[in-house]
Amino acid sequence: MTDATEIVRELATRAREAAAELSLLPRSTKDKALRAMADALVAHASTILEANARDVDRARAGGTSEAMIDRLALTERRVSDIADQLRNVASLPDPVGEVVRGYTMPNGVRVQQIRVPMGVVGMIYEGRPNVTADAAGLCLKSGNAALLRGSSSASESNEAIVEVLRTAAAANGVPADAIQGVPADDRATVDALLHARGLVDVVIPRGGAGLIQRVVTDSTVPVIETGVGNVHVYVDATADLDMAEKIVLNSKARRPSVCNAAETLLVHKDVADEFLPRAAKVLGEAEVTLHGDERTRQRLGEDVVPVTDEDWDTEYLSLDLAVGVVDSLDDAVAHIRKHSSGHTEAIVTSSLDAARSFTMRVDAAAVMVNASTAFTDGGEFGFGAEIGISTQKLHARGPMALPELTTTTYVVQGEGQTRPAS
Repeated sequence: MTDATEIVRELATRAREAAAELSLLPRSTKDKALRAMADALVAHASTILEANARDVDRARAGGTSEAMIDRLALTERRVSDIADQLRNVASLPDPVGEVVRGYTMPNGVRVQQIRVPMGVVGMIYEGRPNVTADAAGLCLKSGNAALLRGSSSASESNEAIVEVLRTAAAANGVPADAIQGVPADDRATVDALLHARGLVDVVIPRGGAGLIQRVVTDSTVPVIETGVGNVHVYVDATADLDMAEKIVLNSKARRPSVCNAAETLLVHKDVADEFLPRAAKVLGEAEVTLHGDERTRQRLGEDVVPVTDEDWDTEYLSLDLAVGVVDSLDDAVAHIRKHSSGHTEAIVTSSLDAARSFTMRVDAAAVMVNASTAFTDGGEFGFGAEIGISTQKLHARGPMALPELTTTTYVVQGEGQTRPAS
C-alpha cells in the first residue's frame, strides 16, 4: 500500500465515522454551524486572501492563462459572496428525512421512500477555491462528510479555507472530520480517492475535460459526472436583435472562465447581415476574439479568425467565440446536437413554435429561451449553491445541490403483517 493510499484511507475512515454522527444531527445544529462557518470566512478573510495571493503568484510565474487565474483568484468581495452562499444553504429546507412518496398497502403496511445522506462524498476539482466552501456547506447540510481534493494550483487557498471551516463547524456541534482536505501535493492521492470503494460513497469531479474523463474512466467508486460547457447561443430569424445583443454579450463576456459561458454563436441567415456587425462591435469592445466560418467572414471581414473544426468542439474558457451562420432552426439544432457537451444551450426568438422546437430537440441539462446562459447556476436557480453541474442523465442532471446529494431508503412499517406463502 502506497503512502498516498494510506493517507486517503485514513481520511476516508475518519470521514465515515463523522458521517454517521452527522446523519443524526437536527437541522438547527447544521444551520447554526453553516452560519458560523460563513462568519468565520469573513473574519479570517485576510488569512485566506494571503494564502490565495501566494497561489496566484505561483500560477502566474508558471505561465497560467489569465482565464485560469480568474478562476483561482479571490477578493474580499468573492470571499463575502462565498460566505453568503453558505448562509443561503442554511436558509434552505433540510432534504434529509423528506418523504419522496408514501402510501398504505391494502394489507395495512405503510411504505415511505425518504431521503437520506449518501455518506462520504469525494470532490476532485481544479482551480476555483470557492468550490471548497460550497461543497463543504452542501455536504454538511445534506448530512454527508466531504473529502475535498482540490488542485495543487489552489493548495494554499484550499488549506486555509478548510481550516477555517473545520474549526467553526467543530465549535458548533459538527464533527470536524465531516470536512477534510485531501493533500494536493501528490497526484497519487487522486488515484487513491478514486479507488477507495467501500469507504467513499460517491466521487464528483469538477473541472476540465481531462480531469472529468480521467475520473469517469478510472474510478471504482461511483461517479456523478459534471460536464464541460461547450455552450451555444442561437439567434433565430425572429429574434429581437436588441435583446439578442445583450444576451450574447452577457453569455460570453460576463465571466468567460466559467462553464456556463457561451463558446459558440449561431445566427440565422435572415438576420446575419444586420446582427453580426452589431454583435462584433459590442464583443470587440469586450475584447472578444471571433473565430468565424466563411459566411461570417464575408460579413465581418478578414480580421475574423477562420474557424476550424476543432473550434466548434472547444470550451475556450477565454475571450474567444466561434461564430457561424445557419440557414434554419433545423441547421442550428443539428450543429448543436453534433458539438454540444450537453451543458446549456440558448435560443433568442420571438416565435413560440421555434422556442418549443428548440427546447424539445437540443439535448442539454439546461435550455435558455431569451435569457443569458449565465443563469445556469445553482445559486441563480435558488439552490443556495451548487456542487457541480451534471451533464449525465442518471441520478442528477443540471445544477446539483441538496436533493442531489441524497439517496433514498424505503421505510416499511407494519403491525405484525407477514407475506403469505406463494
